[in-house]
Amino acid sequence: MKARTLKRDKVNIITLGCSKNMVDSEVLSGQLKANEVDVVHESGKRDHNIVIVNTCGFIDKAKEESINTILDQVNLKKKGKLDKVYVTGCLSERYKQNLEEEIPEVDAYFGTMELPQILKKFDIDYKAELVGERLLSTPSHYAYLKISEGCNRTCSFCAIPLMRGNHVSKPIEQLVAEAEGLVKRGVKEVMLIAQELTYYGLDLYKKRELPKLLHALADVKGLEWIRLHYAYPSKFPMEILDVIRERDNICKYIDMPLQHASNNMLKSMRRQITREEMTQLVHDIRERVPGICLRTTLITGYPGETEADVEELKGFLQETRFDRVGIFTYSHEENTSAYDLVNDVPAEEKERRAQDIMEVQQEISLEKNQEKVGKTFKVLIDKRESGRYLGRTEFDSVEVDNEVVINTTKRLAIGEFVNVKITKAYDYDLEGEVVEEGIIEKIKSLF
Repeated sequence: MKARTLKRDKVNIITLGCSKNMVDSEVLSGQLKANEVDVVHESGKRDHNIVIVNTCGFIDKAKEESINTILDQVNLKKKGKLDKVYVTGCLSERYKQNLEEEIPEVDAYFGTMELPQILKKFDIDYKAELVGERLLSTPSHYAYLKISEGCNRTCSFCAIPLMRGNHVSKPIEQLVAEAEGLVKRGVKEVMLIAQELTYYGLDLYKKRELPKLLHALADVKGLEWIRLHYAYPSKFPMEILDVIRERDNICKYIDMPLQHASNNMLKSMRRQITREEMTQLVHDIRERVPGICLRTTLITGYPGETEADVEELKGFLQETRFDRVGIFTYSHEENTSAYDLVNDVPAEEKERRAQDIMEVQQEISLEKNQEKVGKTFKVLIDKRESGRYLGRTEFDSVEVDNEVVINTTKRLAIGEFVNVKITKAYDYDLEGEVVEEGIIEKIKSLF
């Protein structure tokens, strides 16, 4: 009688939702690998026997995608193609009991802060000494750096505090060590992420310390771009701008979600700021850091939103002329204060309003892009696709912003910086050609 050979476990992690979830998956992967568990991220090979789905529970569309992904993996398990299916992340944190009742075939559900419990399923312990160690799921030249967890804000529409808890900052020393480790692995750009960047340090240091953190990260040798995501506009710490202006490796870029511009909407959303204050803030930011790129995110279809509110938002965009804009349609989320309001804007109308607003921004984006034609920018090469290279300027974050299309016969390395002269402008993208570095610049670079 032959002895049965035990198959070694291999784990596939599927990540849904935002970049903060991606970092969580990378940390989980690092812990598994350090404990000699084979792990891959979103593998299509089907050579794994265990799946961990890291879910998103932010809005309706994200929740639907997460549930469908769980069901897909459960069906594979039923067919004998998987041994185990585990679920973690925001959806699991928020709806664990409901999910256990509705999809009992999942082997275990975990919340957002239950990494040690996940590891227990593999008979391994959390290794505290691995803080900052991750298996990057991004290309090796850029990475996300999560500087804090949770949020203390009380925005009426947002369920993030329900899923992520209160704001907890990571110590500056830990973040610097993480950044140094990333640079050693080839990372040239880090994108600072949090639910709320500008709140950084209030819990640890009793004051806002994002400027101090930025200076410390800017001192990390080999870190060429540092990018700021998710800055809250109310009580915005203006000293951040001085650091951006002073340090060459901090991108002139801020992602600052405003959500709306009508004072009626801002008040109901509990945003703690008025349209007039936001307009002044945008003016002050641009005055302090000339040439800075401002990105914002908006919500349309919030309860009680009128056509007048939408027109006011359009007027605000035309007045402030943001460089980048993203938009969500309102999602009616349980246990938020807005859930007590009547969700009175039909889904089709939410989409129509979102489209109208983006048409306004599309014109602004094209005009701003046309201003770049003939100018030369430092561009980071992200990938090669269909025989051409795609890269970004310091004014563009990965996946959400403009790309620079480069047609060249010259071989460019992914993760390399090149100078590109812009030759064409489109609504959301640019096209350009590589400009050879002059002899004077080459000599200067040697010293």
